[in-house]
Amino acid sequence: MGHQQQQGISTQPDLYRDTWVRYLGYANEVGESFRALVPKAVVWASYGVATAYVTADAADKGKKAAKLHTESQDRTAQITVAIVDTFVWQALASVAIPGFTINRICAASLFLMGRVTRWPLPARKWATTAIGLSAIPIIITPIDRSVDWMLDSSLRKLYGKSH
Repeated sequence: MGHQQQQGISTQPDLYRDTWVRYLGYANEVGESFRALVPKAVVWASYGVATAYVTADAADKGKKAAKLHTESQDRTAQITVAIVDTFVWQALASVAIPGFTINRICAASLFLMGRVTRWPLPARKWATTAIGLSAIPIIITPIDRSVDWMLDSSLRKLYGKSH
């Protein structure tokens, strides 16, 4: 069930949360997983894709809030909250935290395979990529829940919204 559906805003599937489009938010994790094998420009491009996804979702939630609050006195505030909440949540849960996490997992695995097992460099690079890719589905839910808790405990208290 999508984030907006949980809040009762819409019964329609959320394009950015309930469809294949959600995977665009994980583009940078895939880029980080392949960092040992591809030019850095490819990794940075993957962050561009993920950032475009985050921005598009925030804009979408702003449009939905505008439609929902057409007659509201605090319409601008409601739209702003929808955009800021979505952008901050997505930036943390889809880009910053998982990108850093996969980067460190891959760096540690590359280092350990070189120091401990002394694998040949090409094998280490491919194994590191496989480890990074396999870690993505494992880290998603804990990071999403942690970001929910973090925002519920901080930013969302400022504007009276909870997950």
